[in-house]
Amino acid sequence: MLKSLFVFGVLGVLLIPATCDQITVCVEDDRDLRVDCLIEPKPNKINSYEFSWSSGTKESLINTNVSGSAAEVQFKDKSYVEELEPHGYRMTLSGFTDNLPHNTTYMCKISGVVARVTVEADQLAPCSAVSVLLKSSCSWIVCLLLFFYHTHS
Repeated sequence: MLKSLFVFGVLGVLLIPATCDQITVCVEDDRDLRVDCLIEPKPNKINSYEFSWSSGTKESLINTNVSGSAAEVQFKDKSYVEELEPHGYRMTLSGFTDNLPHNTTYMCKISGVVARVTVEADQLAPCSAVSVLLKSSCSWIVCLLLFFYHTHS
């Protein structure tokens, strides 16, 4: 009993600073590109979002709700954004999966907070629960919890 309390106490301390990826990129079954931005909004502030990508030195704005900004012409009517619960936004982009640059940095900005991830085109994961979990920095937490559950049950 004391050993279990010690192990779970240490596990709890290790998990306190752990954070998950704030942005994930994957390809849906219909070959649409999906970018999930899981930044928590700031309280008492209107949520604004921007989704963009860059390859080399050029950054291209894909979708935004920021007043005075507009997506580039090539992305007009090709993307849409939906709000996620409990927080964040999901952008879906159609018709670009086969034309992606080899090495692309995807960025999202919610209320001024920026998250980015760099993905090689041939390394884009399919949007399934398992593949997104394995690409996530939180996957080690789940594996650790399952290991301790299995060894102490």
